Amino acid sequence: MQNFRNYYEILSVPKTATADEIKRSYRRLARKYHPDLNPNDKAAEERFKDIGEAYEVLSDTTKRQQYDRFGQYWKQGGFQGSGGGGRAPSSREPYTPDFERGGYTGDVDFSQYNDFQEFVDQLLGKFRTNERAQETGGSSSSYRTSTQAPPRPTPRRDSEALLELPLERAYVGGRERIRLEDGRSLEVNMPAGVLSGQRIRLKGQGASGGDLYLKITLKPHTFFTLEGFDIRCQLPISPSESVLGVQVEVPTLSGLVKLTIPPAVKSGQQLRLSGKGFPKDSRSFGDQYVEVQIVVPKNPSNRERELYEQLLKIQSFDPRENLPKK
Repeated sequence: MQNFRNYYEILSVPKTATADEIKRSYRRLARKYHPDLNPNDKAAEERFKDIGEAYEVLSDTTKRQQYDRFGQYWKQGGFQGSGGGGRAPSSREPYTPDFERGGYTGDVDFSQYNDFQEFVDQLLGKFRTNERAQETGGSSSSYRTSTQAPPRPTPRRDSEALLELPLERAYVGGRERIRLEDGRSLEVNMPAGVLSGQRIRLKGQGASGGDLYLKITLKPHTFFTLEGFDIRCQLPISPSESVLGVQVEVPTLSGLVKLTIPPAVKSGQQLRLSGKGFPKDSRSFGDQYVEVQIVVPKNPSNRERELYEQLLKIQSFDPRENLPKK
């Protein structure tokens, strides 16, 4: 049965799997086939969609019961359909055919129906015909009903919206509220470590029931610069700190950290803070590179000027010793 979609098989779990087992398998497969980890891989993208569809049904107790119950019809007639032909009975008002009431007896060749909704529609039509015959004392064969094809549903339309995030918010993730052009306001739970150019799919939130894709843009930061998963910044230090070496506090996206400036450090020299960059995944991070900038005082005090003058008189270091002599 080519139209049957075995959600248990898609999630690689048995039909007796618990909710926790289904969730664990879904998370493992979703990470494996996520489009961000499989760029330009259409097969992985379709697999990712199937995994999400299967989890949406099997993680919901009511939907899973309905799926298990009507699975026998899918096996006989392919009631999964080819996409959009019909819909399953509502979980709030489930439809239960009354097979003992009359108007439906015997075996049914389910292969004649395109999907489950078509079977239900015809079944209801038989019930209505039988009821009218009983009300007038006639037989159901005396009445003929004409069915008119329902109007075609409006095709789904995906849409896209821009979401601009500060670098600090993209680093930690969390809930973000976005207002769409159609006036709706959505609250989105952002994962940590999103990057500019990435898209986040919100299923069913687009126009006419399509999907909404949020395109991420990161705002420029006044101190940090993001390059891949690495963070770069410039750290100003004084001439005396550069000569003697010192321990200073450096801002990172996760807070202040202490950095040891080695003696005789040069302006432009880079020092690395391991693991203090941008999140690569839930357990690893890039690095932060700190570029040292030696800054001289613009308005030194009288005492500072005196000390600089004394230092100039006694210093043995000649910064121009390697210049050409002629």
